[in-house]
Amino acid sequence: MRAINKSMHHIMPRYIPRDLALVILFTLLCIPFVLISPLNETPVRIILGLPLVLFLPGYSLIAALFPRKADLDGIERLALSFGLSIAIVPLLGLALNYTPFGIRLSPILTVLSVFTVSFAVGASVRRSMVPEGERFAVEFGVALETLKESFRAADTRIDRILSIILIISIVLAIGMVIYVIVTPKQGEKFTEFYVLGPGGKAFDYPTSLEVGEEGEVIIGIVNHEYATVTYQLEVQLNGEVIGEERIELRHAEARESHFTFRAIRAGEAQKLEFLLFKEGLDEAEPYRSLHLWVDVKE
Repeated sequence: MRAINKSMHHIMPRYIPRDLALVILFTLLCIPFVLISPLNETPVRIILGLPLVLFLPGYSLIAALFPRKADLDGIERLALSFGLSIAIVPLLGLALNYTPFGIRLSPILTVLSVFTVSFAVGASVRRSMVPEGERFAVEFGVALETLKESFRAADTRIDRILSIILIISIVLAIGMVIYVIVTPKQGEKFTEFYVLGPGGKAFDYPTSLEVGEEGEVIIGIVNHEYATVTYQLEVQLNGEVIGEERIELRHAEARESHFTFRAIRAGEAQKLEFLLFKEGLDEAEPYRSLHLWVDVKE
């Protein structure tokens, strides 16, 4: 047991280097600011989320693979951290696509966080096994100077030109991502309009009733018009209006409401229509329409 404990003492790091501690801290801080409301509505979500997607996974992987400071210079570590992050995130998403979790925010954030923290801890272990004089470490006060020295140390003019192109490419990539997030492209304008059964599913509709029996459906409207819209909902049975409502929804706002109707006379294939009118359009024609065929028995 003493031999095992002594071996573990040599393997486990006494402390986590500052750069890797910051990687872990940023990753863990990102989780509540992405998943918890109202924290996920603040700009901090973007400030923490961008490094987690674009830099931290690659940095933790590079740190685990190359624990010695002689392995890579500053520019190479920086460039590979961005490049590997951009490659790792889609691959993790692709892997999630073949699991029951699917490509959704929570699973992606969980997998990305576990990946980043795991490799950061692994990098700490690997660095602890390297002699202190050879161990890679980030001195934040002289980090910029180190990058400058790495740039000056380029062997040839071509190396310097390639380094400049690499840095410009990284800056442009980050700028494009920030631009897309801050000014998202406006998509197609439309309104979702649907009818569900009483259980909230797209089946078990009240299509067979007896005279006097009540039927129930759920009517759903989702505004994707990029503006506040006023709708007029109208329900007709055999051409007779049996329900109407005025509804105002903001962009991306959704509304589901239960609607109950009563079969008052017998007959097969009675048409139950759901008509949605949009304010500002021709009110003679519905903007969206749905219908069910109802058989009513005596």
